[in-house]
Amino acid sequence: MGSVLALSSSPGRQNWPFSTDPPPSHWDAHPAHWDSPPRWERRDGRLPNPGSFHSLHRSCKDVFPQQIEGVKMILNKTLSSFFKVSHTLHLSAVSPSYYRFHVEHLQSDDYSKDKDAPALIGEMDSSGSLNAHALLHLTERVRARTVFQTQQSQFVTWQFETEYRGNDFTAAVTVANPDVLRESVILVAHFLQSVSSGLVLGGELVYHRGRAEEGGILTLAGQYSRPNWVATLNAGKGGAHASYYHRANKQVQQTPPYCINTAFTFAYCKCAYACFCVHQIQVGVEFEASTRTQETTTSFGYQMELPEANMVFRGMINSRCIIGGVLEKRLTPLPATLIMGAFVNHRGDKLQVGLGINVG
Repeated sequence: MGSVLALSSSPGRQNWPFSTDPPPSHWDAHPAHWDSPPRWERRDGRLPNPGSFHSLHRSCKDVFPQQIEGVKMILNKTLSSFFKVSHTLHLSAVSPSYYRFHVEHLQSDDYSKDKDAPALIGEMDSSGSLNAHALLHLTERVRARTVFQTQQSQFVTWQFETEYRGNDFTAAVTVANPDVLRESVILVAHFLQSVSSGLVLGGELVYHRGRAEEGGILTLAGQYSRPNWVATLNAGKGGAHASYYHRANKQVQQTPPYCINTAFTFAYCKCAYACFCVHQIQVGVEFEASTRTQETTTSFGYQMELPEANMVFRGMINSRCIIGGVLEKRLTPLPATLIMGAFVNHRGDKLQVGLGINVG
């Protein structure tokens, strides 16, 4: 999201996927190592570290397809093991077309190497808007993050976050948009505690102070996980957000003469005695309720990996009568991925179709 609204756990996809907001960019997501389990996680049967508060619903959200509309081309180039750049060109008839330049200087693709090196992420689009991240491992357990965002010539976000990961808990404090002249500031505190090997409890406190208003919102969070599924709930004054993620068997085989072509499994036969294999099926269910907009949304999504065809398919349907799907096809032996997607809003009679290619 980029704004300080992203710090709150209140529902944030009420108008998705037919929103007028621009699509998310690379910098909106934390680097993979930021939410990965720390290397000091115990393997001796004691309680593990619960991870970051931002990643509580990540397993479920990753199952849902990302909206694609118009024509998009992404060109990635790895200049070294630490330096990467990408160019994005998006042509759209619904939202303004843009060009975006993205650059990353990361520690390493291997999480176990160069832990103390900073991570720098920058992005600028054709309108002059700039997004920048700076991440630093101060110690083995303490991480710091700084975010700056401008919209053309105006500063819209500047925030500073510090996170401490203990053996079985995580605590984080964020200061967002401090302004001495306007006497305004936003403070966000996160805390997660591992109660058992599968149960994590915690909360989020958001405090806002300005000249005309002052207030706070407390949100409680809980997550229970097993090897194949994860259930998460956030509830507070601003609303509720519940998600359920389930990973099915890693391999589902279908051999002749019982090969059936169904829409759900995306199965097909290459020949009379071919064997089709779905490597992994993942499903997710989300429920979001907002006290501010007085709206609730229930969404169902699934993801299927087809290794023999070098394809990944993600689909979704929600209570707002929106159905969508995105198919990613790896164009081997070329270093390119073809992306095709479509989203239909039956209630609003709207259709969005997109085609993209990711090179590199």
